[in-house]
Amino acid sequence: MRLFVSIDLPGRFAERIAALQEELSTAEGIRPTDPTQTHVTMKFLGEVDEDRIPELGAALEKAIAEADVSPFEAEYGGLGVFPSLEYISVVWLGVREGSEEMGRLHEAVERETTALGFDPAEHDFTPHATLARMDHAGGKELVQRLVRERDPTVGRTTVRALRLTESELGPDGPAYSTLRSYPLDSE
Repeated sequence: MRLFVSIDLPGRFAERIAALQEELSTAEGIRPTDPTQTHVTMKFLGEVDEDRIPELGAALEKAIAEADVSPFEAEYGGLGVFPSLEYISVVWLGVREGSEEMGRLHEAVERETTALGFDPAEHDFTPHATLARMDHAGGKELVQRLVRERDPTVGRTTVRALRLTESELGPDGPAYSTLRSYPLDSE
């Protein structure tokens, strides 16, 4: 199973996310993500045997307790790119409010999952939701202009859980499904 840990954006944001993706759609080489499956990846785990799910669950519950993060407000907005405006491979939606809590959760999840033998993250954590990927630089100028000139707000929500998510690769791109949800409150 191909797994990752995520914070999912609510389905009610899908229409606003799709509208942002539409602004990017004329950029040559752009490949949008499914707006109904938008999420913040907290930790990519890769291929995981199904029998490891219980120990992963225990690690995520421990990480939530260590991070000491209760349900919190998050506001999603602003645009950015990875790795840079000169070489764009990913176009993303930022986290305006709630990034501190996401950072604490990420650090704790990182600590607990690497203790189980999962590879450590290769990059610093920047909370974001991927909007599109760029296959080549043909539409780079349009993306650069939008990132510099647009500062959209998608919405606010209360983050209540981390999710262990399965990614199944298919001909139309990945399909995500929640295997288990881990609430941020212990009640």
